[in-house]
Amino acid sequence: MNMVKSLLLGSSAALIAMGGAQAADLPLKAKAVEYVKVCSIYGAGFYYIPGTDTCIKIGGYLRADATIYGSGNYDRPAWSGAAGAKSRLANNTIMHARQDINLDTRTATEYGVVRTYFDATFNWGSGGNFGAADGVAAGNLGVYYAFIQFAGFTFGKAVSQFDTPWTGYPGNNSSFLIGGYDDVTGINQVSYTAEFGNGVSGSISLEDQSSYLQSGLYNTSNITAATYAQGVLGTNSYAGTQIPDIVGKIRVDQAWGLFQVSAAAHQVRASYYNLADETSGHPSDTWGYAVQGALSLKNLPTGPGDSINFTATYANGATRYVIGGVSPNSFAIYGSSGIAYQSIAFGSSADGVFSGTSIANGSSISKTNAWGVRGAFNHNWTPTWSTSLFGSYSAIDYNGTATARICATAVGFTCNPDFRIAQIGQVTRWTPVKNLTFSGEVMYTYLDQSNSGTLAIPAIAAIAKPATAYEFKDQGVWSGNLRVQRNF
Repeated sequence: MNMVKSLLLGSSAALIAMGGAQAADLPLKAKAVEYVKVCSIYGAGFYYIPGTDTCIKIGGYLRADATIYGSGNYDRPAWSGAAGAKSRLANNTIMHARQDINLDTRTATEYGVVRTYFDATFNWGSGGNFGAADGVAAGNLGVYYAFIQFAGFTFGKAVSQFDTPWTGYPGNNSSFLIGGYDDVTGINQVSYTAEFGNGVSGSISLEDQSSYLQSGLYNTSNITAATYAQGVLGTNSYAGTQIPDIVGKIRVDQAWGLFQVSAAAHQVRASYYNLADETSGHPSDTWGYAVQGALSLKNLPTGPGDSINFTATYANGATRYVIGGVSPNSFAIYGSSGIAYQSIAFGSSADGVFSGTSIANGSSISKTNAWGVRGAFNHNWTPTWSTSLFGSYSAIDYNGTATARICATAVGFTCNPDFRIAQIGQVTRWTPVKNLTFSGEVMYTYLDQSNSGTLAIPAIAAIAKPATAYEFKDQGVWSGNLRVQRNF
């Protein structure tokens, strides 16, 4: 009986095993494959993120630069530091590589399109032009844009509402063409833009002034011959920010081009007469401002795709709206002299100056006036060759009270801190295939200063200048850049 039971159990096990094997051979229902679909409603390059109604576009560029003669990447003029001193300490031939990646997402909602945009750059440049390495392949990581747009609002880091569509590049030119506003790398803001129809729009914005919009606010009581010769008018005494810049804009976009008027209110707020002692008191806060007019003309008779871009800007107590972007606040260029060891031209684009060591002898803030014009003519020779001719003129003017404070200790020379900077240049581009461009650029920068006579300054070890007399004299410098860029 036990043998029969064993045979029955073994037969059952065999049948179960055979049934399982046959079941394994049966076809299973495959999961549905989600194909990436083109999202054409927002233009070329957008795709639906699988499983969502959000469209995404990935883009960017890779760029290789070689500055032929200058003081930094992107055709930076030799207008300060060791390069301005024309000493052997300067890096005048500099190479730089950048990879840019941007992500653009858009989702249609009942309130309109919700958009996010992120743009980051990975940089490596010789000569320490991006500061200390931050661990990204011994180079530098930059976040240009990171913002959300919804129902007309913009939150995050985006191009200022004060700026033009071409920012500081009226001719797709050097990053160092001053004479107007430039925040191509974005500025933190909360803004609202209203579209009125027929290409007319208006914007209002609160924008962070701390990173890009404060130049110097100098206590001239601490000025010395050495700092004056480097374009530093004493101790920089800007306080922490309290109120963001208030910006407004009206723009008209038409087939013929663009017209825009922008304005900004900028708080000028000093720290203390004595930086180390809050009981020393401080000058009263004041407000500066800037206004800009911009014009772009298209469909010119000179050829298809040609254009003229132009801005004119005036500022009072807000000089970074005229001399901004990646340019310095202080300039100092050396040259030859027939009456002294060498010659020097310098200038400082301060928002204002004051003097005093305590509230008992302290003065109020005297704001600085600045104005500039900047523009370019862009011409297409052929579908693959183009040239842009660009230029600018900037002026800084200190009123009589400010000049008296700055020049109070001037001995042996005629002191006048006013200065002007003129620039002219051209860039020629060759695009042999779509999205691959080779370009060559050259620019001349001229610093027209207003001091006269000679100044005896102590040794400045950082730029290897000895203690001796220097002649005040206007200076000019050339700079040039070669670039290869592949967009995708």
